[in-house]
Amino acid sequence: MRRRMTLPLLATGAVLASLAVAAPAQAHGYVSGPPSRQALCAQGRVADCGQIRWEPQSVEGPKGLRSCHAGISHFAVLNDDSRGWPATSVGSSVTFTWTNTARHATSNWEYFIGNTRVAVFNGGGQQPGASVSHTVNLGGYAGRQKVLAVWNIADTGNAFYSCVDLQVGGGGGPAPTTPPPSSPSPTPTAAPTTAPPPAPGGTWTAGRAYQVGDQVTFGGSSYRCRQAHTAIAGWEPPYTPALWTQV
Repeated sequence: MRRRMTLPLLATGAVLASLAVAAPAQAHGYVSGPPSRQALCAQGRVADCGQIRWEPQSVEGPKGLRSCHAGISHFAVLNDDSRGWPATSVGSSVTFTWTNTARHATSNWEYFIGNTRVAVFNGGGQQPGASVSHTVNLGGYAGRQKVLAVWNIADTGNAFYSCVDLQVGGGGGPAPTTPPPSSPSPTPTAAPTTAPPPAPGGTWTAGRAYQVGDQVTFGGSSYRCRQAHTAIAGWEPPYTPALWTQV
């Protein structure tokens, strides 16, 4: 009798052991606020996203990537900047919130604009909560920006990726160093002797000093300068109605 009972127990133990080996630890999560690209797809705010609509938490790939889709071909829509992703208007300080549908020990969270890491938060190898928030200072940036948020897992070689489109400076345009009045009434000023204003129809150029009344073209449209300033990337005429008016 004892012998007959031993064999089933051994078999049961082997099955449980094999199940334990076959079920890997999993972690899933994505940035839900401000809404990341996969969150926008899941909410139906962007159409024709494909499979990512049903699993926004599954953008997982090797650590060290700088792509929105983690190299996963059926999530490639997330890496398509031409899709016209809605950008959330924010100030210079932004709080990003992760929704974690499966929690796992964390190495850290990183935030990038281009190849520049703008913030990092240590996870201490601990398991996070179902929701995690980080406040990131974007004071050095203005205009439309794409932030790549990365959740690095502590005990695997993988990370989770979310791209978030922002309009830094709020209200659809960046904040110049000296903010122009909401309803400016500019008066013409003399053109500088060192950098004459471009002739009407000239193309807008970053680094150029513009004076009130200067006319430029950008993206096929014409704009007239409302306030004297030196142009920088991110202050393109369509995004800075306080500086330019379309003509």
